[in-house]
Amino acid sequence: MIKILMVDDHVIVREGIKRIIHDTKDISIVAEASNGEEALLLVPKLDLDLILLDISMPGKNGLQTLKEIKKIKSKIPVLMLSMHAEEQYAMRSIKAGASGYLTKDSASDKLVTAIRKIYTGRKYISPEVAELLVTDIYHEEDKHLHTLLSDREFEIFKFIINGETPKKIAKNLSISEKTISTYRSRVLKKLKMQTTTELIKYGINQKLID
Repeated sequence: MIKILMVDDHVIVREGIKRIIHDTKDISIVAEASNGEEALLLVPKLDLDLILLDISMPGKNGLQTLKEIKKIKSKIPVLMLSMHAEEQYAMRSIKAGASGYLTKDSASDKLVTAIRKIYTGRKYISPEVAELLVTDIYHEEDKHLHTLLSDREFEIFKFIINGETPKKIAKNLSISEKTISTYRSRVLKKLKMQTTTELIKYGINQKLID
């Protein structure tokens, strides 16, 4: 039996995942967490084979949680689930130690296959992610500027291009507005831009806006 911890802040998503694997005989959700902090408390206590981890959560996000999980149990496979397309977070997830990345809109068709593959010690990546990996390794000149952002910078960049105010971003991330301003300046510098409007236009062109 593949024993799984499922981490997602939306109850409806967790219920949907349970329905997807309901008829399988070799997969069992043994625990659930609604955020990264809860997950990090459970991981050391449970006998787990795999973790399903959402990218976008309030407080400690999926990438931060993934990195912390790997410090606790480095060999446990983690499958990242996301509402974001592969080009936004897949590479960041794989580099942080994830064994696979699956978009939520494809989960109903691919989730069970992905879980079984990762459980055997292999990686689960889509053709799109495979192409991103090739570009990352062999085609440095083809990389987009936003791939140069750190995980935190990219997270804040995403909030900005989706129209969130510094105050709301600060509240969501539990950091100060001054810190948000500092990160915004770093993002502008790395993307070689001057204004938020330029960031938004870039986000639209790169299909990064939700």
